[in-house]
Amino acid sequence: MKRKNTPTLRSKTVPAEPEALELYQYAAGADATNTQRAYGSDWKQFLIWCKKRKIEPLPANPDDIARYIRDCGEKQKLKISTVRRRLSAIAEAHKRNGFESPCGEWVVKNTMKRLRRELGKPARGKSPLLVKDLKEMLSHCPPTLAGLRDKAVLLIGYTGAFRRSELVRIEIEDITASDEGIVILIRESKTDQKRVGRKVAIPFGKDPNTCPVRALLTWLDASNIVEGPVFRAFTKAATPRTTALSDRMVAEIVKTYCKKIKKRVALFSGHSLRSGLATSAAIAGASERSIQQQTGHKSIMVLRRYIRDASLFRENAAAKLDL
Repeated sequence: MKRKNTPTLRSKTVPAEPEALELYQYAAGADATNTQRAYGSDWKQFLIWCKKRKIEPLPANPDDIARYIRDCGEKQKLKISTVRRRLSAIAEAHKRNGFESPCGEWVVKNTMKRLRRELGKPARGKSPLLVKDLKEMLSHCPPTLAGLRDKAVLLIGYTGAFRRSELVRIEIEDITASDEGIVILIRESKTDQKRVGRKVAIPFGKDPNTCPVRALLTWLDASNIVEGPVFRAFTKAATPRTTALSDRMVAEIVKTYCKKIKKRVALFSGHSLRSGLATSAAIAGASERSIQQQTGHKSIMVLRRYIRDASLFRENAAAKLDL
């Protein structure tokens, strides 16, 4: 069934037979849930814009699309990434309805190119947490059930370089013990929509107080969790729920402990754990291959952004000067 308040990308001219609708809904499910939601929202905005101007949205005229994305960038002051996403939604709507996408026309492509040149800004990702920051944060985790959970979230999220969504999906059944630590099976991730899965090794730490494996086992033992989601929220009675922790709560945990160590909270998020591992490993001299194996990055170019940032001072030409 179609979600409420989620505009369809199918045209009203398509026959509404149940079998046909189910077929297209099934095919649309190939996209990740967040992608489907974003496409629906962006397509709705284009429909609203067209309706106000009495313009046909499907199939759309390339000139109208060019005006629309210019309006999004110059008048609505949307980020270039948002404008690009809205353009993708328009292209997707045309494909799903059997029309050739007009988004590849010269006027559309060059309008987007000029918007990127004039309005584009360097991407400002969240700051990575370095090892010294993480250790200081861990010292503020209280010896309570919530504190044990937070410590395990921080350490497993960091050493596994997991995305928030990957971290909260970990279940007891996904964890295997070994002599060197534990192995966690990630069944699904942002870059693994086919659910091939990948295994991430988490070794024992040198210091028992900052060992990710010991932190995880301590949390599981104290919470009596023997099956299902590993990381969970709490009830009002301060007992673990049966459902998984939300990925937003991972970001909140990071921000909470960043505040305790006097960091600018706005600069950090759940992604700071993942980028922190990549950055700190690069500083420590780990190879690109070993970092990529831990993070699961499909693109080495994306990973190299972290490595490049880590090398700004380590391999700085100005530092060689006698000043």
